[in-house]
Amino acid sequence: MIQITAEFKEKVVTELIRIRQNYDLSDAQFAKQWNINNAVWSQLKNGKRDGLLKDNQWLTMGRELNIDLYERVWNIAKTEVYNAIEEDIVFCQNNSKSRIFVDDCSIGKTTTAKHLSRILKNCFYVDASQAKTKQLFIRLIAKTIGLDNTGKYADVIANVKYYLKTLPKPIVIIDEAGDLVYDAFLELKELWNATENTCAWYLMGADGLRTKVRRGINSKKVGYSEIFSRFSDKYSNIVPTDPQEKKQFYNKLIMDVLSVNCEDKKLIPTIAKKCLTTDETERIGGLRRAESLLILFQNQ
Repeated sequence: MIQITAEFKEKVVTELIRIRQNYDLSDAQFAKQWNINNAVWSQLKNGKRDGLLKDNQWLTMGRELNIDLYERVWNIAKTEVYNAIEEDIVFCQNNSKSRIFVDDCSIGKTTTAKHLSRILKNCFYVDASQAKTKQLFIRLIAKTIGLDNTGKYADVIANVKYYLKTLPKPIVIIDEAGDLVYDAFLELKELWNATENTCAWYLMGADGLRTKVRRGINSKKVGYSEIFSRFSDKYSNIVPTDPQEKKQFYNKLIMDVLSVNCEDKKLIPTIAKKCLTTDETERIGGLRRAESLLILFQNQ
């Protein structure tokens, strides 16, 4: 049995209090979405932790809030990737527009999106890899924006569309959008149509998302051309295609991230050099490899 520590409970409550600010629901409504009695929620806000919730409920909330029991501290670096995605998202949110960001794996897309969802008002992050089917996808969006996601599907999606139109300048970031099955992907068109000019949408992914959309358009499969058109008819990206420029880009990216996460600065050039060595597919190691190498070097 996993032990629910005081530190874990504190992380859960801190995150609940943070996301509470994104919703115009009453405290009672917000608490209900997390299966918490309003009186208990009031005590949690006032600093009490023990004896209020069962361990299973703490675990469930921690899972849904993406809180890791053994989370490593990883500082956010304002890299070129971060700046590009932030510029995209701020533009979309301010103007209720939609875009698609497709680029290499392991350059910090997800880290950036999650961080922005924590600091921007009415900015919601959804990991589509955790909800690939239509039902799971729409119910996850409902849960993320603070709505009841347990009723009839038609009611859940209707409430999602209605609520997003009532919020001031909301934006929904769909990460790993290429993982959505066809029926779930089609729902993006319905959501966009229902919230046009009132809610921004931002899709993110790697080559799988680009391939999915391209194949759908080329095969004239229903929905793909319409979705691509609604998301600005182009992909945003930042990694250069020229091999030399790409290598320079990755070198700066890795150095920027390591500079705010590595205490021993002498390790940074060595780690960056190892990351820039291509594998048998000519692929450069990204930030995940840099993090793994940093852990390895620090434990030596």
